[in-house]
Amino acid sequence: PLQAVTTALAATVGTGNIVGTSQAIALGGYGAVFWLWVAALLGMVIKYSEVVLSIQYRQRDEKGDWVGGPMYYIAGIGPKWKWLAMMYAALAGIACFGIGNMSQVNAITGSITNAITAFFTINDSGITVIHWVIGLSLAALVALILLGGIKRIGKVAEKLVPIMSILYIIFAFVVIFGHAGNIGPAFAKIFSCAFTPGAVGGAAAGIALKQTIIWGLRRSAFSNEAGLGSAAIAHAAADTKGPVQQGLYGIFEVFADTIVICTCTALAILCSGVNIPWGSVTGTEVYQSALASVFGARTSAVFMAVTICLFAYTSVMGWAVYGSRCAEYISGRRGAALYGFLFPCVCLCGCVMSTKGAWQIADLINALMSLPNLASLLMLAPVAGKISRKIDT
Repeated sequence: PLQAVTTALAATVGTGNIVGTSQAIALGGYGAVFWLWVAALLGMVIKYSEVVLSIQYRQRDEKGDWVGGPMYYIAGIGPKWKWLAMMYAALAGIACFGIGNMSQVNAITGSITNAITAFFTINDSGITVIHWVIGLSLAALVALILLGGIKRIGKVAEKLVPIMSILYIIFAFVVIFGHAGNIGPAFAKIFSCAFTPGAVGGAAAGIALKQTIIWGLRRSAFSNEAGLGSAAIAHAAADTKGPVQQGLYGIFEVFADTIVICTCTALAILCSGVNIPWGSVTGTEVYQSALASVFGARTSAVFMAVTICLFAYTSVMGWAVYGSRCAEYISGRRGAALYGFLFPCVCLCGCVMSTKGAWQIADLINALMSLPNLASLLMLAPVAGKISRKIDT
């Protein structure tokens, strides 16, 4: 069970916690953080239901391992819903190229490039070469992981995710308490702008309430993946006592990802008082500037590169397996093998494309992927409720 939740967290804790939170503030204003929290509370309910249903409807594969996820509990509604299960598997497989690949490796490329340019002066052609080298290296590493499957990822994630999350929180706390006098004003900005974005004036005054709510909800969903159904694929492999027990891990997963880590990112940015590029799709530079206010430019650039590499690479690991499972559901082992070949190739595209392009693709496919999953959750809500009431946790 612990390996299942850390595998899911490996896919969940990624660029959404750093880049996504920065974008929520830049595009939605300070109040977007409040709506990010609201979405997380709803996300806990959704993620719990996804995990419970995934355990309830999972099956054994040819090797005797447990497999499951939205496509299995959608099919469990009845034979006539098999088409919706296939649709989810297809959309999820495509979505893995966006949220779990291009946006992640794009952030890795940007952070490593920023770290290198903090020490050396490099022209545009040199930066292009760096991007290609990073892309080829990541493609090779991802291919190796795909050969190992979900159990190898579980063993790596069980050790790596807690360590990298704790280190990230410690560094964020150093920044927050390094500007302790701004903690109160930071929370004041978040709550005062949740319903009146222009309350603090300045450049943020042009942000409408609609933008504040949308970007808070959107980036929360990107970060914790509640509603996408992806984490249910990892949880389905758990050797657990029952659906409810594993479902509680799903609640913890959203709490750790959004309420804890995303909040640390937001407070570090707001307390440090760094300039926020309002209205732009930001990368890692905003949070890196917040770190630099305490640790200095070079130290923060190196830490940012290491953090993004760990966070994003573990996300890629998890999503690579999700995509393979979806492809296998549609067309068996051959489909999974083909997907395993395509996934590393997409890494190259993500490394050389613009940040805005990578995130726009991810947002679009995420929305499409969530539709069949959310529809099935509504239909299966009575089942999840019955399971939850019957079992004493």
